Amino acid sequence: MVKKLLIILLVFCSNLTHAETIKTDVVVIGNGTAAIAAAIQSGRSNVKTLLLLNGPWLEELSLQKMTTLNDPAYAPSGIWEEVDKELRQYYKKTPGYDTLAKALMFEPYAAAGALKRMADSTKQLTYKLNVSYNTIEKDGTGWKLEVIIKGEKVTIKAKVLIDGTEDGEMIRKAGATLPPDINSWLTKGAADLYRTSIASGSSTVGAPGSRTNYPGGAVYYIPLSAVVVKDADNLLTINRTLFPAGAYNITAKIALGQGVGATAAFCAFFKTTTKKLDPRTIQIELLDFKSTLLYFTDIDRKDPYYRSMQQVVATGLLKGVSVQVADGKNLRSFEFMPDAVVSTAEIKLVLTEIYSRVFLWMNREKPGEQFTIGNLLSLISEITLTEPGDFKIKMQKAWKTEYKFQSDFDLNRPVTRREFAILANQYLNPFARKVDINGKMLN
Repeated sequence: MVKKLLIILLVFCSNLTHAETIKTDVVVIGNGTAAIAAAIQSGRSNVKTLLLLNGPWLEELSLQKMTTLNDPAYAPSGIWEEVDKELRQYYKKTPGYDTLAKALMFEPYAAAGALKRMADSTKQLTYKLNVSYNTIEKDGTGWKLEVIIKGEKVTIKAKVLIDGTEDGEMIRKAGATLPPDINSWLTKGAADLYRTSIASGSSTVGAPGSRTNYPGGAVYYIPLSAVVVKDADNLLTINRTLFPAGAYNITAKIALGQGVGATAAFCAFFKTTTKKLDPRTIQIELLDFKSTLLYFTDIDRKDPYYRSMQQVVATGLLKGVSVQVADGKNLRSFEFMPDAVVSTAEIKLVLTEIYSRVFLWMNREKPGEQFTIGNLLSLISEITLTEPGDFKIKMQKAWKTEYKFQSDFDLNRPVTRREFAILANQYLNPFARKVDINGKMLN
Protein backbone atom coordinates (compact mmCIF):
# COMPACT_ATOMS: atom_id res chain seq x y z
CA MET A 1 0.00 0.00 0.00
CA VAL A 2 2.81 2.42 0.95
CA LYS A 3 4.63 1.60 -2.28
CA LYS A 4 1.52 2.39 -4.36
CA LEU A 5 1.05 5.71 -2.55
CA LEU A 6 4.66 6.66 -3.25
CA ILE A 7 4.21 5.88 -6.95
CA ILE A 8 1.04 8.02 -7.11
CA LEU A 9 2.84 10.86 -5.29
CA LEU A 10 5.80 10.70 -7.68
CA VAL A 11 3.48 10.82 -10.71
CA PHE A 12 1.59 13.77 -9.20
CA CYS A 13 4.83 15.70 -8.51
CA SER A 14 6.06 14.91 -12.01
CA ASN A 15 2.88 16.41 -13.50
CA LEU A 16 3.31 19.53 -11.35
CA THR A 17 6.86 19.94 -12.61
CA HIS A 18 5.71 20.03 -16.23
CA ALA A 19 2.77 22.38 -15.62
CA GLU A 20 4.83 25.46 -16.45
CA THR A 21 3.43 28.97 -15.98
CA ILE A 22 4.63 31.83 -18.19
CA LYS A 23 3.85 35.42 -17.26
CA THR A 24 4.09 38.09 -19.94
CA ASP A 25 2.78 41.56 -20.69
CA VAL A 26 1.35 40.81 -24.14
CA VAL A 27 0.51 37.49 -25.77
CA VAL A 28 -0.13 37.35 -29.52
CA ILE A 29 -1.82 34.33 -31.07
CA GLY A 30 -1.75 33.77 -34.82
CA ASN A 31 0.30 32.45 -37.72
CA GLY A 32 0.10 35.31 -40.18
CA THR A 33 2.13 38.39 -41.00
CA ALA A 34 -0.27 40.64 -39.06
CA ALA A 35 0.26 38.68 -35.84
CA ILE A 36 4.02 38.66 -36.29
CA ALA A 37 4.12 42.41 -37.00
CA ALA A 38 2.01 43.00 -33.88
CA ALA A 39 4.41 40.94 -31.78
CA ILE A 40 7.47 42.71 -33.19
CA GLN A 41 6.01 46.16 -32.51
CA SER A 42 4.86 45.20 -29.01
CA GLY A 43 8.34 43.94 -28.17
CA ARG A 44 9.98 47.00 -29.67
CA SER A 45 7.70 49.17 -27.54
CA ASN A 46 9.54 47.66 -24.59
CA VAL A 47 6.95 45.34 -23.10
CA LYS A 48 7.47 41.62 -22.60
CA THR A 49 5.76 39.87 -25.52
CA LEU A 50 5.05 36.21 -26.30
CA LEU A 51 4.02 35.13 -29.81
CA LEU A 52 2.26 31.76 -30.15
CA LEU A 53 1.96 30.14 -33.60
CA ASN A 54 -0.12 26.99 -34.07
CA GLY A 55 2.14 25.87 -36.93
CA PRO A 56 5.57 26.64 -38.43
CA TRP A 57 6.91 30.13 -39.03
CA LEU A 58 4.70 32.13 -41.43
CA GLU A 59 2.94 29.19 -43.01
CA GLU A 60 0.68 31.55 -44.99
CA LEU A 61 3.64 32.88 -46.97
CA SER A 62 4.98 29.40 -47.72
CA LEU A 63 1.74 28.68 -49.59
CA GLN A 64 2.01 31.73 -51.86
CA LYS A 65 3.80 32.15 -55.17
CA MET A 66 6.17 34.88 -56.24
CA THR A 67 4.71 38.30 -55.56
CA THR A 68 5.00 41.53 -57.50
CA LEU A 69 4.13 44.95 -56.11
CA ASN A 70 3.64 47.51 -58.85
CA ASP A 71 1.69 50.43 -57.45
CA PRO A 72 2.32 54.01 -58.65
CA ALA A 73 1.61 55.14 -55.09
CA TYR A 74 3.79 52.50 -53.42
CA ALA A 75 5.52 54.09 -50.42
CA PRO A 76 6.44 51.53 -47.76
CA SER A 77 6.51 52.57 -44.12
CA GLY A 78 7.05 51.14 -40.67
CA ILE A 79 7.92 47.47 -40.37
CA TRP A 80 7.14 46.82 -44.02
CA GLU A 81 9.64 49.50 -45.07
CA GLU A 82 12.34 47.54 -43.22
CA VAL A 83 11.27 44.35 -45.00
CA ASP A 84 11.21 46.21 -48.33
CA LYS A 85 14.79 47.42 -47.85
CA GLU A 86 16.02 43.94 -46.98
CA LEU A 87 14.26 42.41 -49.98
CA ARG A 88 15.73 44.95 -52.37
CA GLN A 89 19.19 44.29 -51.00
CA TYR A 90 18.65 40.51 -51.20
CA TYR A 91 17.61 40.62 -54.87
CA LYS A 92 19.95 43.42 -55.88
CA LYS A 93 22.15 41.21 -58.06
CA THR A 94 19.56 38.59 -59.03
CA PRO A 95 18.64 38.65 -62.76
CA GLY A 96 14.91 39.02 -63.34
CA TYR A 97 14.23 40.56 -59.95
CA ASP A 98 15.29 44.09 -60.79
CA THR A 99 13.20 46.56 -58.86
CA LEU A 100 12.12 50.11 -59.56
CA ALA A 101 11.32 52.75 -56.96
CA LYS A 102 7.59 52.02 -57.24
CA ALA A 103 7.81 48.28 -57.81
CA LEU A 104 9.02 45.24 -55.89
CA MET A 105 9.23 41.58 -56.89
CA PHE A 106 9.98 38.96 -54.25
CA GLU A 107 9.47 35.36 -53.24
CA PRO A 108 7.33 34.97 -50.10
CA TYR A 109 9.95 32.92 -48.27
CA ALA A 110 12.33 35.89 -48.47
CA ALA A 111 9.79 38.15 -46.73
CA ALA A 112 9.21 35.44 -44.11
CA GLY A 113 12.94 35.27 -43.49
CA ALA A 114 13.20 39.03 -43.09
CA LEU A 115 10.39 39.06 -40.52
CA LYS A 116 12.00 36.18 -38.63
CA ARG A 117 15.29 38.05 -38.38
CA MET A 118 13.41 41.08 -37.07
CA ALA A 119 11.61 38.94 -34.49
CA ASP A 120 14.85 37.25 -33.42
CA SER A 121 16.53 40.63 -32.86
CA THR A 122 13.65 42.04 -30.76
CA LYS A 123 14.88 41.60 -27.18
CA GLN A 124 11.48 41.70 -25.47
CA LEU A 125 9.93 39.17 -27.88
CA THR A 126 9.93 35.38 -27.65
CA TYR A 127 7.91 33.00 -29.80
CA LYS A 128 6.77 29.40 -29.71
CA LEU A 129 5.93 27.27 -32.76
CA ASN A 130 3.36 24.48 -33.23
CA VAL A 131 1.26 25.47 -30.22
CA SER A 132 -2.23 24.06 -29.62
CA TYR A 133 -4.77 25.93 -27.52
CA ASN A 134 -7.01 24.43 -24.84
CA THR A 135 -8.76 27.10 -22.78
CA ILE A 136 -8.86 30.85 -22.43
CA GLU A 137 -10.40 32.83 -19.56
CA LYS A 138 -10.29 36.22 -17.90
CA ASP A 139 -7.72 36.74 -15.15
CA GLY A 140 -8.58 40.08 -13.54
CA THR A 141 -8.11 42.65 -16.27
CA GLY A 142 -5.78 40.27 -18.10
CA TRP A 143 -5.97 36.76 -19.55
CA LYS A 144 -5.11 33.18 -18.64
CA LEU A 145 -4.53 30.57 -21.34
CA GLU A 146 -3.92 26.84 -21.20
CA VAL A 147 -1.84 25.67 -24.17
CA ILE A 148 0.25 22.71 -25.27
CA ILE A 149 3.87 23.41 -26.21
CA LYS A 150 6.07 20.48 -27.25
CA GLY A 151 3.58 18.06 -25.76
CA GLU A 152 3.50 19.74 -22.35
CA LYS A 153 0.72 21.75 -20.75
CA VAL A 154 1.66 25.39 -20.19
CA THR A 155 -0.30 28.12 -18.42
CA ILE A 156 0.16 31.62 -19.80
CA LYS A 157 -0.86 34.76 -17.92
CA ALA A 158 -0.84 38.03 -19.85
CA LYS A 159 -2.03 41.59 -19.32
CA VAL A 160 -3.17 41.92 -22.95
CA LEU A 161 -4.23 39.36 -25.55
CA ILE A 162 -4.04 39.96 -29.30
CA ASP A 163 -6.13 37.58 -31.39
CA GLY A 164 -4.21 37.40 -34.64
CA THR A 165 -6.14 34.46 -36.07
CA GLU A 166 -7.87 34.96 -39.40
CA ASP A 167 -11.36 34.19 -38.09
CA GLY A 168 -11.21 35.53 -34.53
CA GLU A 169 -10.90 32.07 -32.97
CA MET A 170 -9.61 33.35 -29.60
CA ILE A 171 -12.36 35.95 -29.36
CA ARG A 172 -14.98 33.24 -29.74
CA LYS A 173 -13.20 31.00 -27.22
CA ALA A 174 -13.29 33.92 -24.78
CA GLY A 175 -17.05 34.28 -25.30
CA ALA A 176 -16.62 37.79 -26.73
CA THR A 177 -17.98 39.38 -29.89
CA LEU A 178 -16.02 40.18 -33.05
CA PRO A 179 -15.99 43.90 -33.92
CA PRO A 180 -17.84 44.92 -37.09
CA ASP A 181 -15.91 44.66 -40.35
CA ILE A 182 -13.94 47.62 -41.60
CA ASN A 183 -16.57 48.66 -44.14
CA SER A 184 -19.04 49.17 -41.29
CA TRP A 185 -16.61 51.36 -39.40
CA LEU A 186 -15.86 53.55 -42.40
CA THR A 187 -19.42 54.01 -43.62
CA LYS A 188 -21.41 54.42 -40.42
CA GLY A 189 -20.94 58.18 -40.38
CA ALA A 190 -18.32 58.61 -37.65
CA ALA A 191 -16.72 61.55 -39.41
CA ASP A 192 -13.80 61.99 -36.98
CA LEU A 193 -12.53 58.40 -36.83
CA TYR A 194 -9.60 59.22 -39.13
CA ARG A 195 -8.10 61.16 -36.21
CA THR A 196 -7.50 57.84 -34.44
CA SER A 197 -5.97 55.98 -37.39
CA ILE A 198 -3.37 53.34 -36.46
CA ALA A 199 -2.74 51.99 -39.98
CA SER A 200 -3.10 53.31 -43.50
CA GLY A 201 -2.09 52.43 -47.02
CA SER A 202 -2.84 52.44 -50.72
CA SER A 203 -6.05 50.67 -51.70
CA THR A 204 -8.57 50.14 -54.48
CA VAL A 205 -11.49 49.89 -52.07
CA GLY A 206 -14.87 50.19 -53.80
CA ALA A 207 -15.68 52.12 -56.95
CA PRO A 208 -13.92 55.45 -57.50
CA GLY A 209 -15.65 58.16 -55.53
CA SER A 210 -17.95 55.69 -53.79
CA ARG A 211 -16.72 56.65 -50.34
CA THR A 212 -17.85 59.92 -48.84
CA ASN A 213 -15.86 59.31 -45.66
CA TYR A 214 -12.46 60.87 -45.22
CA PRO A 215 -9.89 60.05 -46.48
CA GLY A 216 -11.50 58.51 -49.59
CA GLY A 217 -11.55 55.51 -51.90
CA ALA A 218 -7.93 55.75 -53.10
CA VAL A 219 -6.53 54.81 -49.68
CA TYR A 220 -7.70 53.07 -46.55
CA TYR A 221 -7.19 53.72 -42.85
CA ILE A 222 -7.97 51.63 -39.78
CA PRO A 223 -9.39 53.52 -36.79
CA LEU A 224 -8.33 52.49 -33.30
CA SER A 225 -11.86 51.52 -32.31
CA ALA A 226 -11.98 48.88 -35.08
CA VAL A 227 -9.45 46.64 -33.32
CA VAL A 228 -10.86 46.83 -29.79
CA VAL A 229 -13.14 44.02 -28.61
CA LYS A 230 -15.82 45.95 -26.77
CA ASP A 231 -17.14 43.27 -24.39
CA ALA A 232 -13.79 42.05 -23.06
CA ASP A 233 -11.07 44.20 -21.50
CA ASN A 234 -7.57 44.06 -22.97
CA LEU A 235 -8.54 41.92 -25.95
CA LEU A 236 -7.52 43.21 -29.38
CA THR A 237 -8.15 41.71 -32.79
CA ILE A 238 -6.46 41.35 -36.16
CA ASN A 239 -8.80 39.30 -38.32
CA ARG A 240 -9.65 39.26 -42.00
CA THR A 241 -12.73 41.49 -41.61
CA LEU A 242 -10.37 44.39 -40.91
CA PHE A 243 -8.45 44.19 -44.18
CA PRO A 244 -9.91 46.48 -46.84
CA ALA A 245 -10.90 44.70 -50.03
CA GLY A 246 -8.42 45.41 -52.76
CA ALA A 247 -5.60 46.47 -50.45
CA TYR A 248 -2.46 44.44 -51.05
CA ASN A 249 -2.50 41.63 -48.54
CA ILE A 250 0.94 41.55 -46.92
CA THR A 251 1.47 45.32 -46.68
CA ALA A 252 -2.01 45.90 -45.24
CA LYS A 253 -1.57 43.08 -42.72
CA ILE A 254 1.79 44.31 -41.50
CA ALA A 255 0.57 47.91 -41.19
CA LEU A 256 -2.45 46.81 -39.15
CA GLY A 257 -0.39 44.41 -37.05
CA GLN A 258 2.05 47.17 -36.17
CA GLY A 259 -0.82 49.43 -35.09
CA VAL A 260 -2.36 46.74 -32.91
CA GLY A 261 1.02 45.89 -31.38
CA ALA A 262 1.53 49.51 -30.33
CA THR A 263 -1.99 49.56 -28.85
CA ALA A 264 -1.37 46.44 -26.77
CA ALA A 265 1.97 47.83 -25.58
CA PHE A 266 0.21 51.02 -24.46
CA CYS A 267 -2.09 49.05 -22.16
CA ALA A 268 0.74 46.94 -20.75
CA PHE A 269 3.23 49.78 -20.31
CA PHE A 270 0.79 52.17 -18.64
CA LYS A 271 -0.93 49.38 -16.67
CA THR A 272 -4.32 50.32 -18.02
CA THR A 273 -7.10 48.75 -20.08
CA THR A 274 -8.56 49.08 -23.56
CA LYS A 275 -11.34 51.20 -22.06
CA LYS A 276 -8.81 53.95 -21.39
CA LEU A 277 -6.88 54.11 -24.65
CA ASP A 278 -5.17 57.35 -25.61
CA PRO A 279 -5.11 57.52 -29.43
CA ARG A 280 -2.50 60.28 -29.53
CA THR A 281 0.03 58.43 -27.35
CA ILE A 282 -0.39 55.30 -29.49
CA GLN A 283 -0.01 57.33 -32.70
CA ILE A 284 3.15 59.00 -31.40
CA GLU A 285 4.63 55.55 -30.76
CA LEU A 286 3.76 54.49 -34.30
CA LEU A 287 5.28 57.65 -35.78
CA ASP A 288 8.42 57.06 -33.72
CA PHE A 289 8.69 53.69 -35.49
CA LYS A 290 8.17 55.25 -38.94
CA SER A 291 4.61 54.06 -39.47
CA THR A 292 2.05 56.05 -41.47
CA LEU A 293 -1.16 57.35 -39.91
CA LEU A 294 -2.83 58.67 -43.08
CA TYR A 295 -1.50 57.71 -46.49
CA PHE A 296 -0.98 60.22 -49.28
CA THR A 297 0.13 59.47 -52.82
CA ASP A 298 1.99 62.75 -53.36
CA ILE A 299 4.18 63.12 -50.25
CA ASP A 300 7.71 61.80 -50.30
CA ARG A 301 8.42 59.65 -47.24
CA LYS A 302 11.93 61.14 -47.31
CA ASP A 303 10.61 64.67 -46.78
CA PRO A 304 12.23 65.85 -43.52
CA TYR A 305 8.87 67.27 -42.48
CA TYR A 306 6.83 64.17 -43.33
CA ARG A 307 5.94 63.69 -39.67
CA SER A 308 4.77 67.30 -39.34
CA MET A 309 2.32 66.78 -42.18
CA GLN A 310 1.17 63.46 -40.71
CA GLN A 311 0.44 65.03 -37.34
CA VAL A 312 -1.42 68.02 -38.77
CA VAL A 313 -3.68 65.93 -41.03
CA ALA A 314 -4.45 63.62 -38.10
CA THR A 315 -6.04 66.61 -36.38
CA GLY A 316 -8.19 67.49 -39.41
CA LEU A 317 -6.68 70.97 -39.61
CA LEU A 318 -5.73 70.10 -43.18
CA LYS A 319 -7.34 67.22 -45.07
CA GLY A 320 -6.34 65.24 -48.10
CA VAL A 321 -8.14 65.46 -51.41
CA SER A 322 -9.32 62.59 -53.61
CA VAL A 323 -8.15 63.38 -57.14
CA GLN A 324 -9.07 61.76 -60.44
CA VAL A 325 -6.03 60.32 -62.22
CA ALA A 326 -6.01 61.80 -65.73
CA ASP A 327 -5.10 58.62 -67.59
CA GLY A 328 -5.92 56.14 -64.87
CA LYS A 329 -9.14 54.61 -66.23
CA ASN A 330 -11.38 55.82 -63.38
CA LEU A 331 -8.61 55.49 -60.79
CA ARG A 332 -8.22 58.09 -58.09
CA SER A 333 -5.29 59.19 -55.97
CA PHE A 334 -5.44 60.69 -52.49
CA GLU A 335 -3.26 63.76 -52.26
CA PHE A 336 -2.04 66.19 -49.64
CA MET A 337 -1.29 68.77 -52.35
CA PRO A 338 1.65 70.34 -50.49
CA ASP A 339 2.07 73.24 -52.93
CA ALA A 340 -1.60 74.26 -52.98
CA VAL A 341 -2.53 77.33 -50.96
CA VAL A 342 -4.49 77.20 -47.70
CA SER A 343 -7.97 78.68 -47.63
CA THR A 344 -9.25 80.33 -44.47
CA ALA A 345 -12.49 78.36 -44.68
CA GLU A 346 -10.80 74.93 -44.58
CA ILE A 347 -8.88 75.59 -41.35
CA LYS A 348 -11.25 77.88 -39.45
CA LEU A 349 -13.54 75.24 -37.94
CA VAL A 350 -10.82 73.00 -36.50
CA LEU A 351 -8.69 75.96 -35.41
CA THR A 352 -11.55 77.33 -33.32
CA GLU A 353 -12.23 73.84 -31.98
CA ILE A 354 -8.66 73.49 -30.70
CA TYR A 355 -7.77 77.05 -29.64
CA SER A 356 -10.24 79.27 -27.80
CA ARG A 357 -8.38 82.48 -28.75
CA VAL A 358 -8.83 81.90 -32.49
CA PHE A 359 -12.41 83.21 -32.54
CA LEU A 360 -11.30 86.61 -31.19
CA TRP A 361 -8.30 86.68 -33.54
CA MET A 362 -10.46 85.91 -36.59
CA ASN A 363 -12.90 88.71 -35.74
CA ARG A 364 -10.07 91.16 -35.25
CA GLU A 365 -7.76 90.26 -38.16
CA LYS A 366 -10.44 89.19 -40.66
CA PRO A 367 -8.14 87.08 -42.89
CA GLY A 368 -9.14 86.91 -46.53
CA GLU A 369 -10.25 83.92 -48.55
CA GLN A 370 -6.66 82.73 -48.86
CA PHE A 371 -4.64 82.43 -45.64
CA THR A 372 -1.36 84.31 -45.97
CA ILE A 373 2.04 83.82 -44.41
CA GLY A 374 1.40 87.05 -42.48
CA ASN A 375 -1.89 85.61 -41.19
CA LEU A 376 -0.16 82.45 -40.00
CA LEU A 377 2.62 84.30 -38.19
CA SER A 378 0.09 86.64 -36.59
CA LEU A 379 -2.00 83.67 -35.46
CA ILE A 380 1.04 81.91 -33.98
CA SER A 381 1.98 85.09 -32.11
CA GLU A 382 -1.57 85.36 -30.75
CA ILE A 383 -1.77 81.78 -29.48
CA THR A 384 1.81 81.52 -28.18
CA LEU A 385 1.80 85.08 -26.77
CA THR A 386 4.93 85.91 -28.77
CA GLU A 387 5.78 89.52 -29.66
CA PRO A 388 4.67 89.75 -33.35
CA GLY A 389 7.51 91.94 -34.62
CA ASP A 390 10.25 89.81 -33.09
CA PHE A 391 8.61 86.63 -34.38
CA LYS A 392 8.43 87.95 -37.95
CA ILE A 393 12.13 88.82 -37.89
CA LYS A 394 12.97 85.37 -36.54
CA MET A 395 10.91 83.64 -39.24
CA GLN A 396 12.38 85.76 -42.03
CA LYS A 397 15.87 84.63 -41.00
CA ALA A 398 14.86 80.97 -40.65
CA TRP A 399 12.68 80.74 -43.78
CA LYS A 400 15.36 79.38 -46.10
CA THR A 401 18.18 78.57 -43.69
CA GLU A 402 16.31 76.41 -41.16
CA TYR A 403 13.15 75.32 -43.00
CA LYS A 404 14.71 75.20 -46.48
CA PHE A 405 11.57 76.67 -48.06
CA GLN A 406 12.07 77.31 -51.78
CA SER A 407 9.71 80.28 -51.91
CA ASP A 408 10.60 83.82 -50.88
CA PHE A 409 9.50 85.14 -47.51
CA ASP A 410 6.51 87.36 -48.32
CA LEU A 411 3.92 88.15 -45.65
CA ASN A 412 1.28 88.91 -48.29
CA ARG A 413 1.67 85.63 -50.18
CA PRO A 414 -0.86 82.82 -49.52
CA VAL A 415 0.79 80.14 -47.41
CA THR A 416 1.11 76.67 -48.95
CA ARG A 417 -0.26 73.58 -47.24
CA ARG A 418 3.24 72.23 -46.63
CA GLU A 419 4.46 75.51 -45.13
CA PHE A 420 1.35 75.76 -42.97
CA ALA A 421 1.71 72.17 -41.71
CA ILE A 422 5.37 72.62 -40.80
CA LEU A 423 4.96 75.88 -38.92
CA ALA A 424 1.63 75.04 -37.31
CA ASN A 425 2.98 71.71 -36.10
CA GLN A 426 6.06 73.31 -34.55
CA TYR A 427 4.52 76.37 -32.94
CA LEU A 428 0.84 75.54 -32.41
CA ASN A 429 1.24 71.77 -31.90
CA PRO A 430 -2.42 70.88 -32.64
CA PHE A 431 -1.54 67.17 -32.40
CA ALA A 432 -1.10 67.64 -28.64
CA ARG A 433 -4.86 68.11 -28.32
CA LYS A 434 -6.23 64.81 -27.01
CA VAL A 435 -9.04 62.96 -28.77
CA ASP A 436 -11.22 60.10 -27.61
CA ILE A 437 -11.48 56.71 -29.34
CA ASN A 438 -14.11 58.15 -31.70
CA GLY A 439 -11.89 61.07 -32.71
CA LYS A 440 -13.76 63.75 -30.76
CA MET A 441 -11.64 66.52 -29.26
CA LEU A 442 -11.30 66.36 -25.47
CA ASN A 443 -11.31 69.48 -23.30
